[in-house]
Amino acid sequence: MAPSSFAYDLISFDLDGTLIDTADEIAEAANRALETHGLARQPARAITELIGHGGRALIQSLHAQAVAENAAVGERLTHEQLFASFDDHYADTTGTSSLPYPGTQEALERLQKAGVRLVCVTNKDYRHALQALQFHQLTDHFELIIGGDTLAQKKPHASVLLHVSKQLDIEIQRMAHIGDSATDIQAAANAGVAAWAVPYGYNSGVPISNANPDRIFDSLQHMADYVLGSAPLAQRQAELRDTP
Repeated sequence: MAPSSFAYDLISFDLDGTLIDTADEIAEAANRALETHGLARQPARAITELIGHGGRALIQSLHAQAVAENAAVGERLTHEQLFASFDDHYADTTGTSSLPYPGTQEALERLQKAGVRLVCVTNKDYRHALQALQFHQLTDHFELIIGGDTLAQKKPHASVLLHVSKQLDIEIQRMAHIGDSATDIQAAANAGVAAWAVPYGYNSGVPISNANPDRIFDSLQHMADYVLGSAPLAQRQAELRDTP
């Protein structure tokens, strides 16, 4: 495929906290898993601060907390068992309370229509990522969807975005990755692609500016404005003249 007329041929998007606000339904699935094994529910806010490294890492943290509070928990329940319960419950809670952030659909449509290639790279397991994207009718915008269990490694390992570059034959310097967490910024930096961020989302309650992204956009619409404004001036003027 020929390069686009913009400075960036491909934008990679994180999912949770970037495209869709999924925190409440992730927290509910985690709390149902805790209840299944006789453990106390945790505040949704506390669980939200664990989002970003994938469901397995989130459950490992919750399991470790439970064991720290009561060592007997570790004798009767492994984090793998707790994760299996979470995995089942999350299939039920996906789409029950999540919403795309304002302007998400419009930004993706604008970029796609202009010929910018789009992928979704998340640490959420692939089946749950696909279910969330399908529920909110976002799937068709993405040429490639990579979950936390798709490859041998997950974000922030450099191989994830390098795989995108190789798979879609896009030069690293013409790619950007946008997310809400330090994990996303590190993933982009590790792969050598532009590291962009949105200030909303989760990021363990820490301002995303602390992760030193290359750019922070107030919204995905503003990010789209930036990308679509990166065409040479002469071309933009020609496109304006041709617009009915």
